[in-house]
Amino acid sequence: MLKRTNLKRCLQKALKRSRSVALLGPRQCGKTTLARELVDIRSSNYFDLEDPESVRRLDDAMTALAGLKGLVVIDEVQRRPELFPILRVLLDRKPLTARFLILGSASPELLKQSSESLAGRIETIVMGGFNLDEVGPRQAPRLWLRGGFPLSFLAKNDADSFIWRKQFIQMFLERDLRQQGITAPTVALYRFWTMLAHSHGQVWNAADPAGSLGVSQPTVRRYLDVLSGVFMVRQLQPWHANIKKRQVKSPKIYIRDTGMLHTLLGLKTESDIFGSPRCGASWEGYVIEEVIHSVDPDEVYFWATHNDAEIDLVFVKNGRMYGLECKRSDAPKMTPSMKIALRDLGLERIAVIYPGKQRYALDRRVAVVPFDAVSGGMKEIFSL
Repeated sequence: MLKRTNLKRCLQKALKRSRSVALLGPRQCGKTTLARELVDIRSSNYFDLEDPESVRRLDDAMTALAGLKGLVVIDEVQRRPELFPILRVLLDRKPLTARFLILGSASPELLKQSSESLAGRIETIVMGGFNLDEVGPRQAPRLWLRGGFPLSFLAKNDADSFIWRKQFIQMFLERDLRQQGITAPTVALYRFWTMLAHSHGQVWNAADPAGSLGVSQPTVRRYLDVLSGVFMVRQLQPWHANIKKRQVKSPKIYIRDTGMLHTLLGLKTESDIFGSPRCGASWEGYVIEEVIHSVDPDEVYFWATHNDAEIDLVFVKNGRMYGLECKRSDAPKMTPSMKIALRDLGLERIAVIYPGKQRYALDRRVAVVPFDAVSGGMKEIFSL
């Protein structure tokens, strides 16, 4: 099993400086495994709210939690939202005898409760599946095909990985989305998610899925927001510059985990991906997710005009704006879009990520960068 050393270190630092930490992420991404490295599951300080025994222990939550010392873990806390006011009282004690690590499957209800009840008392860390930093550049093709969910990535072979992802999607639709208040038939929700997969990397248009499913546009918008809220979909918002050109105002849609994307598209092997018309879009989403993880930007957007000028990713870091293009080609070249973006957006630099091995400059502020450099962060990507 891969060790998530950097994530564990980040979590430990957060627990030292904050009274409580919320570790959020999609189901099966490894939150519980990481928490159990910090607190023994057999300890009285560990509560798993999918375990009936833990649920019974919290019938009188104030009594159960008030006497505990050290680090206390509450897993799947969104199942008991009434715990948040109690946690607020416990976190205001002086001296502070216990710190709390709460885990949740990225439930919007969890985020709402924590923001209302624990404002100023909680630090949030969002985690996903494995990333390039954790698996290493040699495993990049496998990570692209299978995605980062641990049980998918670590499966014995591609066929087993594909089957696990299909079962995960089915269970997710039947269970998790129901908990978010979506009561649509599972078949309809699967069709919607598949439509999103075919729209991966494209600007969102609610009219087509609404018409296909026979529901209103606000309804499909709600479906999209729920999938975004549980970190299955990324809505990349457009950047609006103060220029005279007509700019795109709708978000771009990405399935955040490429393994889930390939399952929804029926792509089981690398050969299937390379033969698919969605290969370029899949690569783009893969690169964008890895760059966002590695760079940790302050804000992320895309930029496009109605005259076909576009930059795949525009982000702000330390008060400066950078651009990123994803090109699955042997030798990317300077494009009119890059020249327009440099001029109109005032970008500090643009990096063009491609699957090759050589780094070379296209302009004083534009460089073609191998994908392997992404794990090095800002310095490796944008040093020209």
